[in-house]
Amino acid sequence: MPKINRYVDIDTVEREAKKDYIDRHSPFIYCESSATKGEKFAVTVKMGKEYTHPDDFDHYIESIALYDGETLLAKADFLAGALGNQKGHQEVTFNIVPTKNLNLVAQGYCTKHGIWESDPVKVSVA
Repeated sequence: MPKINRYVDIDTVEREAKKDYIDRHSPFIYCESSATKGEKFAVTVKMGKEYTHPDDFDHYIESIALYDGETLLAKADFLAGALGNQKGHQEVTFNIVPTKNLNLVAQGYCTKHGIWESDPVKVSVA
């Protein structure tokens, strides 16, 4: 099983270089806290908050996946150069149709530093 890295609150990390490394590899989920059963619901996943990630041929964000618990809901794959070979925030919006409460977790895959996982986000569905 591959090692899964997790975001560490950057306030607890002393060195700026470590903050950069952790932030730019961590996926962050942006969505409403409630959804309507059977209706389209937008979930945006963005890699990094403050720091941008490279988009080089040998070091880039290859994929972003969205899970409800252990169930894969959606996945987006990217090729090197998708951000014009410039540092940036790889980002994708998934439109899902929930049928029950959600416990969303995102994973991003960096070709050089492996899998990174978000904190869970709970969404109530009525």
